[in-house]
Amino acid sequence: MNNVRPLLRLSPLLLGALVLAGCGGDDDVSSNACLQVSPTGQVFDPGTPGANGAPEIPTGFASKSVVSARSIMVVAANPLATKAGCDVLKKGGSAVDAAVAVQMVLNIVEPQSSGIGGGAFMLTYDASTKAVVAYDGRETAPAAATENYLRWISNDQRTTPLPNARSSGRSIGTPGVVHMLGEAHKDGGKLSWKELFDPAIAIANDGFRISPRMSASIAGSATALARDPESRAYFLNADGTAKAAGTLLRSPALAATFTTLANNGAGALYTGALAQDIVDEIADTTGGITPGATTLADLAAYRSKKREAVCIDYRSWQVCGMPPPSSGGLAVAQALGILENFQMGPLRPTAMDVNGGKPTVQGVHLFSEAMRLAYADRDKYVADTDFVPLPGGSPAAMLDKAYLRQRAGLISTTRSMGTAQPGNLGPTSLGTSAATAENGTTHVSVVDGKGNVATLTTTVESGFGAFHMTRGGYLLNNQLTDFSFAPTDAAGNPIANRVAAGKRPRSSMAPTLVFSQSGGQRGDFVMATGSPGGATIIQFVGKTVVGVLDWGMDAQQATSMINFGAANSVNTNVGSEHPNVNLANGGNDDPLIAGLRALGHTVNTAQQSSGVGTIVVRTAPAGWKYLEGGADPRREGIVLGDSFTP
Repeated sequence: MNNVRPLLRLSPLLLGALVLAGCGGDDDVSSNACLQVSPTGQVFDPGTPGANGAPEIPTGFASKSVVSARSIMVVAANPLATKAGCDVLKKGGSAVDAAVAVQMVLNIVEPQSSGIGGGAFMLTYDASTKAVVAYDGRETAPAAATENYLRWISNDQRTTPLPNARSSGRSIGTPGVVHMLGEAHKDGGKLSWKELFDPAIAIANDGFRISPRMSASIAGSATALARDPESRAYFLNADGTAKAAGTLLRSPALAATFTTLANNGAGALYTGALAQDIVDEIADTTGGITPGATTLADLAAYRSKKREAVCIDYRSWQVCGMPPPSSGGLAVAQALGILENFQMGPLRPTAMDVNGGKPTVQGVHLFSEAMRLAYADRDKYVADTDFVPLPGGSPAAMLDKAYLRQRAGLISTTRSMGTAQPGNLGPTSLGTSAATAENGTTHVSVVDGKGNVATLTTTVESGFGAFHMTRGGYLLNNQLTDFSFAPTDAAGNPIANRVAAGKRPRSSMAPTLVFSQSGGQRGDFVMATGSPGGATIIQFVGKTVVGVLDWGMDAQQATSMINFGAANSVNTNVGSEHPNVNLANGGNDDPLIAGLRALGHTVNTAQQSSGVGTIVVRTAPAGWKYLEGGADPRREGIVLGDSFTP
């Protein structure tokens, strides 16, 4: 197979943006790296902003084919960002180097999802030592935050922050992604920090064409964006309407910010003029907005953390994810540990096609029930472990095989449990939290030429974060709304995920690495994946892992497959954006939906806005390894890598 190309369907606007970024012309083909996309495609429907209460707008479904590469690969949510990362690898950069470059470009071309005003979690794998490191770049609450910080304005004024908790300064946590990437670069970078900003600086100065997804996102948030002078001027026309897809957008302010960070290092965001800019924006009271309490001292004190990954042996593999304050790694691991007690292989989807075929009723049923049990434990026990330890003081009790077998025994093959109860993991005074409205986010997966891996999930929380844009040209997060607003449950028991000074809110982000294993010993790298999607991330990632490991799908099929699963509620999700879902006759003509209903599931067919990015290692018939990639057809992402000849 020579000059393997990703056969994608992209709108002409996105193809034009890719050419604008320099990924066009014969030079890219002859270099055997950063392969061009197919010039044929269709304009996808950007969907209706906010449809069905999805955390980000659904943007249709444009089928994509699996991509193969010899030794390097990047999957990201926008062609310009993917190209920036692939170019870094082409220069001999590491997986971490590529992740830095991709994040900076995503800040420009997908500002509704992530940026330097937000936070992130990243897993890295060092191929020479087989070491996995979990990097925690989650935002923190300011030192002045109280347990009622999001609940009411003050003890004397017990009303919700204005105009609401999300859009007030109270929602904004101290940003963590830049510090985290700086620390990861010190550990695993090969190229200079400064040159990793070159693609983003060029795009910010020269401009890019707004994509259909970004334009639709702006339209859905126009009213909230209009409250802030900087965001109004940047995203909206003079009449208050959203800037249209295809509009050339430049950001000299963001280019200047990137230049400062490039020249002075990650610490430049946390002291000096950039830090003052953040503090001033959080303190803004324009239009009666309730300010936050973040100070320069909060910025100066911020530190990302290196933590031990959460790993579980699943059949012949080892699956590793993020530890708390993310619940994603634990919940995915628990669900897999429960599913290990069932024979999932025979339940693989039928009518297999490039989009993952048609999942079986029993396969979706078992997966959803396992997820319910995992979410029940998550809602009760998981928070920032620097403040609230896990049962037993580590993930071991929650991942104990005997405990997970007992949890699996609660699953009936003939009837949904509806809502699960948390497991008994020892004496505790903790109450169970209500669901929090996690949102937004984007995901990046990278493998470099040395076999090192980075899988990064990064976010400003909801679409466009808190709608507060700094003078430096980037949006600030609303991450603190991932805390429980109430500090106790109805019975007065403390909620693990309550607000506290310096605490990190619980997340569902689930960057994931998979390895072979034998006797509990980690073997070779097999797979990297992750997704945006709020609390539903856990389901998106779980179904992708099961698709590859249990059902033998390629990277694109598992990524594209119908999104299904459940949080801990009576609702079971079946994403209707997928072409293999039939909503005729209220869904009763669809065998999957009808079959789930017959088992007592209340089926939610809202469109899903996942953004899974997957890389899988494959072995050719001749015995050598190559990479296989899949980008979610529900978003604008693509896969790029180097070509090979078998």
